[in-house]
Amino acid sequence: MRQVGVLWLQITGGEPTMDRDFEGAYRYAWLAGMMLTISTNGSLLWRADLLRLFRDCPPYRLVISLYGASEASYEKVTQRRGSRKAFQRGMTAARAAGLPLRLNLVVTEASANEADAMAALAEDWGIEHHAYTNMTPTISGGGEPLLAQSGAHLRQRKPFAGCNAGHTFFHADPHGLVSICKVGRDDQIDLMAEGVDGLLRLGAIADRLMLRTGGCEGCALSGTCRVCRPLAKHYQEAKAPLHSYCQHGEKKETVTS
Repeated sequence: MRQVGVLWLQITGGEPTMDRDFEGAYRYAWLAGMMLTISTNGSLLWRADLLRLFRDCPPYRLVISLYGASEASYEKVTQRRGSRKAFQRGMTAARAAGLPLRLNLVVTEASANEADAMAALAEDWGIEHHAYTNMTPTISGGGEPLLAQSGAHLRQRKPFAGCNAGHTFFHADPHGLVSICKVGRDDQIDLMAEGVDGLLRLGAIADRLMLRTGGCEGCALSGTCRVCRPLAKHYQEAKAPLHSYCQHGEKKETVTS
């Protein structure tokens, strides 16, 4: 990544801060000149070693997930006792340290009645926040996350107008397998084996994946389709209803019936 000139690196998980190699990898990337964003649940941000690391090598941003305003709803989502207290402890330490924070308010059926309370909490803390309401299937096409959605808070997806996946950014898993993005993981490249030369093939892979029709083959409205193909593939594998990922949704069901 350093050799190819990566400028911005987002480290995600699971929970990355609990990984034994996190500090070494983070410090290495920071010293290589990368702008670093960490996606975390915030539960370990009270630790002295992490606070020292972020003081010495400041991150661009820490994006912290908030699963509920109350302990009951928070732990109903996480299925882990004590998780709300751990989040609170981490947030208290992070705010006291002046770390650059943003909150992702994860609104599910279990926390839907606390959506306003979560937003109020973020505003009281003076932290930028974003409500995350539309869940996506698992990377293997499992539909479990869709069952947790709050129907009242679902938003209509904006028509897909293309992106630079595979051209100006890419995704790498813990084994060094690279794909065009975190969603479109077909045709992975072994970064450790191929190096920079392998990354040069990503653009062509991205263009091919975006043209794939998959489960939409034969659609009478495909000429005006504005759906990310890799994302649609996961919804189709999860047997999700059309309106959850296709902007033609109800119209398409009428046309094909």
